[in-house]
Amino acid sequence: MMDGPRSDVGRWGGNPWQPPPTPSPEPEPEPDRGSRRGGRSFWARCCACCSRRNGTDGDWGPEPHGDRGSRGRRPDSRASDSRQPGSRTGGVNAAGDGTIQEGMLVVTGVDLLSARSDQNRREHHTDEFEYDELIIRRGQPFHMVLHFSRPYESSDHVALELLIGNSPEVGKGTHVIIPVGKGGSGGWKAQVTKASGQNLNLRVHTSPNAIIGKFQFTVRTRCEAGEFQLPFDPHNEIYILFNPWCPEDLVYVDHEDWRQEYVLNESGRIYYGTEAQIGERTWNYGQFDHGVLDACLYILDRRGMPYGGRGDPVSVSRVISAMVNSLDDNGVLTGNWSGDYSRGTNPSAWVGSVEILLSYLRTGSSVPYGQCWVFAGVTTTVLRCLGLATRTVTNFNSAHDTDTSLTMDIYFDENMKPLEHLNHDSVWNFHVWNDCWMKRPDLPSGFSGWQVVDATPQETSSGIFCCGPCSVESIKNGLVYMKYDTPFIFAEVNSDKVYWQRQDDGSFKIVYVEEKAIGTLIITKAIGSNMRDDVTHIYKHPEGSDAERKAVETAAAHGSKPNVYSSRDLAEDVAMQVEAQDAVMGQDLAVCVVLSNRGGSPRTVKLHLYLSVTFYTGVTGPVFKESKKEVVLAPGATDRMSMPVAYKEYRPHLVDQGSMLLNVSGHVKESGQVLAKQHTFRLRTPDLSLTLLGAAVVGQECEVQIVFKNPLPVTLTNVVFRLEGSGLQRPKILNVG
Repeated sequence: MMDGPRSDVGRWGGNPWQPPPTPSPEPEPEPDRGSRRGGRSFWARCCACCSRRNGTDGDWGPEPHGDRGSRGRRPDSRASDSRQPGSRTGGVNAAGDGTIQEGMLVVTGVDLLSARSDQNRREHHTDEFEYDELIIRRGQPFHMVLHFSRPYESSDHVALELLIGNSPEVGKGTHVIIPVGKGGSGGWKAQVTKASGQNLNLRVHTSPNAIIGKFQFTVRTRCEAGEFQLPFDPHNEIYILFNPWCPEDLVYVDHEDWRQEYVLNESGRIYYGTEAQIGERTWNYGQFDHGVLDACLYILDRRGMPYGGRGDPVSVSRVISAMVNSLDDNGVLTGNWSGDYSRGTNPSAWVGSVEILLSYLRTGSSVPYGQCWVFAGVTTTVLRCLGLATRTVTNFNSAHDTDTSLTMDIYFDENMKPLEHLNHDSVWNFHVWNDCWMKRPDLPSGFSGWQVVDATPQETSSGIFCCGPCSVESIKNGLVYMKYDTPFIFAEVNSDKVYWQRQDDGSFKIVYVEEKAIGTLIITKAIGSNMRDDVTHIYKHPEGSDAERKAVETAAAHGSKPNVYSSRDLAEDVAMQVEAQDAVMGQDLAVCVVLSNRGGSPRTVKLHLYLSVTFYTGVTGPVFKESKKEVVLAPGATDRMSMPVAYKEYRPHLVDQGSMLLNVSGHVKESGQVLAKQHTFRLRTPDLSLTLLGAAVVGQECEVQIVFKNPLPVTLTNVVFRLEGSGLQRPKILNVG
């Protein structure tokens, strides 16, 4: 034991704090937070037995909060608070003179058992994170060891504290006090599992509703000899995440294979192209790479999201959908669909999220450029990193409704040629967004489960470019009055194409309604394999079924054109189908229209074909080829009309991620029936083949062969390969020339 009081405050164990080398003036007394709570001491606030003590033990002064910095500061900053937290004058005892009295219970060190191989990280499924700090999931206990200057006694009082934000408050959950051995509030508690010598082993239970983020950690002790508080140490910071393994957490998932795929899998497939010609790209989510977790929390800081709301997955996912795009909030990615990417990276060149997120964390500036699959890939990374089960979903023939009519309105002139200046609605060849899994206590019963979150900036939601979370169940049944953004997403997957023709008097009349043209296929990567999983059935009832038609009518009744179907003409005995061969970029191709007469009388059909190039977002270029033909069909007969297209005809019109759009219109002379259809098909680009040359051994280099065949009759220039892999290396660029 010591002969006298110690003066080397806070220098026990591994604490980095050192007293200043030269005396410094005492700081001005900080406001006494205890006075705002009626003068009750810390122990009176957190411990029932201490609240019955007499008033001789004064408050310890301000609750510790450290220098959390201003909003927007990147959370990778490791600055620690060098002053003694929790004291008015820099001391840690009741007398306030900075001395340690004999017999005080001094915390000489803390072992949070935070190594990746330790029990905590393994049990919390956070051992893949490339971090040395403790990372835990809420609603689940973890273990720690406290080291004291003397053996722990039953009369000693110990409390753990977790703090987050600029002004931690107990009432907001940003200042958590956990008295050891006593029941905590909101699911927080700490129990002694072993007391051996000067060590105390604890089992700490966290609340399933805890705020997610990076918390400062400290320990307070109290005994007859006085009170002590452990100074903050950045090595003792604790990350708390959502917990899909905890039944009490709103993000709980009751399938282990789902959790393995949608939370822990670091790589995936993102699909693109058209329904008939599906392409796929491998994506490195990399949610466990070092720095990515800090980048995800930085995103919440940049948005200025209140810490008190960071325990709610609905609010967090909505903020992420707003912040992954840069419109109106300087978020992660700048969108660009112009085809000119000279000031940044072509969206097609990205192969993962890590480089994007680390660049944003490092610079604080939006990263150029992204399109829908890049926004979705980054969103999957962020939400999986924070602990939400998330998947990347592709919707083929995805509608973009601009006037809340919940229909895709396409306008034609008297000769059924598209009037592009009126066609503001568009149909994307494909659109990529995210599903994340959570309960929805803010909605009526039955709307929990998969929720759509879309970070691609298309339309504003409550004045902000964000979308979701929107219950997939509400989409399926056309309940477009459910929040958030259900009308827009319903139109993307299950609106009808309505064809309007200009009449002689200048008015427009519905001449055809195409019911099965939107949301023709919705897919995601399958669990446990690289196969495709068709999830169309969870978004919509079978096409043409009574339930599906009821959903469409329910939705349309809440749109801007509730009576859109009242003038529809149903005389349809001629059917039309479009076929396009699987063409490769650089080759000639042909499109074919098949007409069938299902009636009992001959039919004469005048057909008009218009071919143009379209961006995958549905924005079309000028018509570069057209063809007209009159076809006579006997009862029950079928005829085909073919239009060849040479490479030299379409080459000047090619655009990035572009496809061909064929507009077909027809008029049946005898019945007045109008035929109309839009058919999109893409030109395939060659696949990359990767071959591992030799065995892959940990810590050793290995060779990979990349094979790519140029399909064009011209030499390619400025060829760049981008390589990225979880746990392998940082993203790498190879300039081939």
